[in-house]
Amino acid sequence: MQNRGENQGFFPDRYRTAAQEDRCAPRTHLTIPASLRPSGSRAFETTVRNLSISGFSAVSVNRLHHGTICWLTLPGLGALQAEVAWWDKNVVGCGFTNLMSPIILDDLLDRCRHLPTLPRGL
Repeated sequence: MQNRGENQGFFPDRYRTAAQEDRCAPRTHLTIPASLRPSGSRAFETTVRNLSISGFSAVSVNRLHHGTICWLTLPGLGALQAEVAWWDKNVVGCGFTNLMSPIILDDLLDRCRHLPTLPRGL
């Protein structure tokens, strides 16, 4: 039986699958200070570069390997569990274990709109 966890009730199964597998969830390019803690390691300060209900990319000087479980802590939110999908040139891409509620994402984006964005190539 599937666990209907904290955010799973908001989305039909078809949408949840598409967002995780096809990266069809819109991504917002931004700059948000956060902390990231890979499993078995200490947390480090990072900058989230883009964010969606299904995942994020963030600065990571240390290489993180595909499949590593990690926790992202964003301003005003508890730690969100994610899994590393890729790491390239000091940037890590991760998918959230449970989709973020669109309401929570919109609130976070509203609170962080005043922060400057990084150019896409950085």
